Amino acid sequence: MTISGMLKAAIVATIGFAGVAKAEETVVWWDFLGGGDGVRMKKMIEDFNAAHAGAIKIDATTLEWGTPFYAKVQTSAAVGEAPDIMTYHASRIPLAVEQGVMQEITADDWAAMGLSSADFAAATWDAVTIDGKQYAVPLDTHPIVLYYNKDLLEKAGMLDENGKPKGLDSREGFTATLQALKDSGVKFPLGSVTADGNFMFRTIYSLMGQQSGELMTDGEFLAGDNGDKLANALGVLAEWTKAGLQSTYTDYPATVALFTSGEAAMMINGVWEVPTMTDLNAQGKLFNWGAVELPVIFDKPATYADSHAFAIPANQGKEMTPEKRAAVLEVMSWMSKNSLFWATAGHIPANGAVVASAEYKAMEPNATYSTLTANMIFDPKSPLAGVAGPIFDVMSTYFVPTLNGEMDPAEAVESIKEELNAL
Repeated sequence: MTISGMLKAAIVATIGFAGVAKAEETVVWWDFLGGGDGVRMKKMIEDFNAAHAGAIKIDATTLEWGTPFYAKVQTSAAVGEAPDIMTYHASRIPLAVEQGVMQEITADDWAAMGLSSADFAAATWDAVTIDGKQYAVPLDTHPIVLYYNKDLLEKAGMLDENGKPKGLDSREGFTATLQALKDSGVKFPLGSVTADGNFMFRTIYSLMGQQSGELMTDGEFLAGDNGDKLANALGVLAEWTKAGLQSTYTDYPATVALFTSGEAAMMINGVWEVPTMTDLNAQGKLFNWGAVELPVIFDKPATYADSHAFAIPANQGKEMTPEKRAAVLEVMSWMSKNSLFWATAGHIPANGAVVASAEYKAMEPNATYSTLTANMIFDPKSPLAGVAGPIFDVMSTYFVPTLNGEMDPAEAVESIKEELNAL
C-alpha cells in the first residue's frame, strides 16, 4: 500500500471509530531555505499540496539559516513545539542526535516511502547514518565546483577539445592553466572567497581529501600525518595567491562579481550559484560558461559536499499519531522522487533515479558535474562539525591570513590542531 493509501485508510478508520471525518492532515514544516532555494521549494510545496488536496497539506515556515535555525529547533523540540518535519544539513545530524532532537527514520518508514539505501549514493546515505541508524531523508548534495569562462580560456589556449579547462588532472597542469590565463591579461585567473575562512573550509577540506587526509581520526583532530596534508592544502592555495593567480581578501559577493564581470576567469563556488549564471546568460549578460568537478591537485578526485535533508523532530511529550507520521513520510517520499525541479537550483538530486533520468541528463552544467558524487566527502561525524559549527569557526580564524600570505601554513596547522583538540 502506498503512503497516500495508508493515510486514506487511517482517515477512514478514524471516521469509522469516531464518526468524525478529517478533511486533511496538516503537516507543519520548517525550513531555512532563502533566495533561489526558497523560491523553488515554495513551488514544490505548492505542487505537493495541489497533488494531495483533501488528504495532506503542508503548512510551511521559513526561518533564518544557520545557528538561529538549529537553536530554535533545539529549544522547540525540548518543549514539544517543534514542527512535524524540518530541513536539516546532513553535517549537523551528529549534534542533533546527541541533543536528542531528531527521530530515527526506521526500516518500516523507508519501506513505506518506497526508498532505501539503493536509491542514494553511498556517501550520501552514510552522511545521514549514525551508529547504523538513519535520521534523515537526503534531498540533494550541494558540493563546490569549478566555474569557468570559456571565452577567456579559449583566448589563452587553455580550453580542451571537450570545452573544459586544460590541466584539471594535476597540480602542475592546473597551475600552468592559471599562469597562462594571467599571461594572457586576465586580472584574476581564479576567484576564491579568500576573506571567509568558513567558506574556504570547503576547498581546503577537498584538497585534504585528495590526499586521503582525515580531519578527525578516532576522536583526535589531525592525527598522524594529517596535519601535513592540511598544510599541503593551505600551501598550494597560498602559493597561488602569492603568484597573483588567485584573488586576495575577497568576500563572497565580490568573488561572484569578479567572475560574472569577466575579471576572474574561473571561480570555486557552490553549485547553488548555477541559477545566477543561468539567469544572467538568459538575459544576454554573461559569456560562455561551464562548471566542472574540482581539479585533482593531489592524488585523487575528492570534493567536499553537504546534503539538504528532511528530518522528523523528536518533540518531547508530544506523540505523533500514525496518521500524521504517514503524512510526513508521504511528504519526504514525494519530495525525493520529484526533485528534478530542485536541481534547477544547481543542487545534485540525492535520489539516483532522478539523476539517471533523461530530463536530468539534459540539464547542463548539472549533468557534467554530477559525476563527482562518486568522489564526495562529507564532514567528519562529530557534534563539533557541520555548517556554522565550532570546527568551521576555529579553522576559519587561521585560513584567511594563511591563504592571503600573512601566516605560514605549518604554523597555522599547529595552532588549528591545538585549538581543535582543546574542544
